[in-house]
Amino acid sequence: MMKLKTATVLLFFQLVIVSCQKEEKKAVATEPKITNDTIKTVKTEEKIDYSNFNIFSLSVISSAEKDSDMDIFISVSDIYKGEQPIPSDIVKNYKQMSFEERQHFELDSSSRKKLLNGIHLTENDSLYIYEYGSNKLQKMPVSQLKAVAYLSPYTDSEDLDPDSYMMGFQVATHQKTTDYDQYNNAIAYFGNKNPFIENKMKPVKWQKAGADISKKYFSHSKLTQGKTYQSQYENMTYYLQDYLEEGNIVERKLVAINDHKEKIAEKTFSLAGSDGGEFLPLYGIDADEANVFQYTGHLFKGKPPVIFGFIAQSFGCPSVSFLDQKEKDFPINCDNRH
Repeated sequence: MMKLKTATVLLFFQLVIVSCQKEEKKAVATEPKITNDTIKTVKTEEKIDYSNFNIFSLSVISSAEKDSDMDIFISVSDIYKGEQPIPSDIVKNYKQMSFEERQHFELDSSSRKKLLNGIHLTENDSLYIYEYGSNKLQKMPVSQLKAVAYLSPYTDSEDLDPDSYMMGFQVATHQKTTDYDQYNNAIAYFGNKNPFIENKMKPVKWQKAGADISKKYFSHSKLTQGKTYQSQYENMTYYLQDYLEEGNIVERKLVAINDHKEKIAEKTFSLAGSDGGEFLPLYGIDADEANVFQYTGHLFKGKPPVIFGFIAQSFGCPSVSFLDQKEKDFPINCDNRH
């Protein structure tokens, strides 16, 4: 059976989870007001349209021929509307096909066109892959990418229909372990402009903060307060507060403070309603530099800085959170359909 793991997201997923997030309770009157005036936004002359903006994780899939070989694949099934564009002969004849033939195949020209139309792409668009962990950007013309289908690992391979497949584009094939690791901390976008800012992301390295921080920046909760941590990025200090229930961390709250001691953002990351989710280790506290999950910095052109990577979720996909209360999270499409 095919083995699959989704880079950065399905693995940990990196990145803050939409389904697990909720708005933090209104701050008590003694807390500083949130102000957006002092958030540094990287200016750019290039305007990016974020009205129908979609970003994607990259999946690492075991080759049918050799387990040590991996294919790198981006599923766009999350945003494709309608019946999946599987060639009719595959649907009709799959029982006569071998598992290898059913598991993975390239789309024919008509199915490829249907896929592109269904996600509003053209052959003139490009795929942009930004490896924020290593600050590397790749650009690939859509016209040079194979449109492919991979059998979902959560599907009964003996009883198939078009929805049994993940539809998308193949990025690379026959990758070794040392080659596909680069996609663990990467994010992808399809379009006619590069939305990513380069060389402005960094790992969040945490250290323990004093008890006075907890009292100063975090409001009262029915949950038991646990440890408090802090980290620094540019002119901002991040404080992170654990909240416990029966000795287990069930919620974490984040505040970002600027160099004027003003609270410019606050976020709540919760396991409430999360089936099988768990908090990811904090770099500098219980993880080393080989296991970094939280990243922060300027990621999107014309947007405030981001932070993500707090929860690993079994169901649903992660998202990117902005350090600005006015900005909605960007979900990362990951085809986590189980």
